Amino acid sequence: MMPTPSNNCTCALSTITASAPITCEKMNSRASINFLAIFIVVLLLPCSVGLSHSECEFKAIFNFGDSNSDTGGFFSAFPAESGPFGMTYFKKPVGRASDGRLIVDFLAQALGLSFLSPYLQSIGSNFRHGANYATLASTVLLPNTSLFVSGISPFSLAIQLNQMKQFKTKVNESHHQETNLPSPDIFGKSLYTFYIGQNDFTSNLASIGIGGVKQYLHQVVSQIAATIKELYNLGGRTFMVLNLAPVGCYPSFLVQLPHNSSDLDEFGCMVSYNNAVVDYNNMLKEALKQTRESLSNATVIYVDTSKVLLNLFHHPTSHGLKYGTKACCGYGGGDYNFNPKVYCGNTNEINGSTVTATACKDPYNYVSWDGIHTTEAANKLITYAILNGSYSDPPFPFQEHCDLRPIG
Repeated sequence: MMPTPSNNCTCALSTITASAPITCEKMNSRASINFLAIFIVVLLLPCSVGLSHSECEFKAIFNFGDSNSDTGGFFSAFPAESGPFGMTYFKKPVGRASDGRLIVDFLAQALGLSFLSPYLQSIGSNFRHGANYATLASTVLLPNTSLFVSGISPFSLAIQLNQMKQFKTKVNESHHQETNLPSPDIFGKSLYTFYIGQNDFTSNLASIGIGGVKQYLHQVVSQIAATIKELYNLGGRTFMVLNLAPVGCYPSFLVQLPHNSSDLDEFGCMVSYNNAVVDYNNMLKEALKQTRESLSNATVIYVDTSKVLLNLFHHPTSHGLKYGTKACCGYGGGDYNFNPKVYCGNTNEINGSTVTATACKDPYNYVSWDGIHTTEAANKLITYAILNGSYSDPPFPFQEHCDLRPIG
């Protein structure tokens, strides 16, 4: 498992040396070597920036997304409220589609903030350090504009933005009377994160193909850019957008999307679908560049988490993992351990037998948790890359803005 930052510099360095899977000798590419360098830098951050952890420019995080960053938005209906979800860190299901923490959880910890409360779970929630509008199966576009199949969340990005506007109004009207709300000046001191768009891309892939999906992807990036501009008008100044993951490496899509063996690269990922992801990400990057240029005194950051994830899928052993395109929690074994008829933690009858999709005992060795989402181990490695800033455009090293806390 990837070593985590330590308050003791010597300890952090010795941890790297002791972790045999992560050595330059075992790296398979220059990208892997660069990837390791990122972790070494982040491991040393507590030494270089001091250990007081008393200052950070960001007093809150407001997150917009889908199940990749949902921390319990669909609390009552979320499948991650049962089964082995949350087994690694929380030791119980907590509304997250993973075995443990998500990227947004690690970011909050690194900035010294509490985990984000989902906006839809208002009872007992603490919103003093931000709110999470993400929900399972959310899309950027309104569901009825993209021929979406059933199962898509009604809480598209436009709805999440409206929820943010309602929240701001409530904060401005509270006059500090409600202890679970932040002060009205919080909105200019917050980090606004976006991890959404995967459902827009994948929901129709099987039915209309890559060509059909590409017809509306420009609308997706335009909606994200427009949302940033509206949040800017609400007082937001720092926006971070994570790009689309390499879905051609996900076990669920490898099982369900049409392809032939000639479309697989040497690591078992589907080339055509990942190439389409690259096209979308380039479009998103350009749209964010134009948005950045149109907004004065704003920081609009594009984060190439797709490149980080692709590296993990292609070279899991180079980063302390073992399995790339195989799900930890699933049914069927084999290369993917995924069967769409029985999702992680569920039981169903297949070929006359009652079967259950169970979790592996070592999720820290996997990139994929359930065939659709990433493990805590993968999320932690992605967060290290985000904090370092070198996968961001423009580069955004967080240690220049915060005294980062370890995310162990």
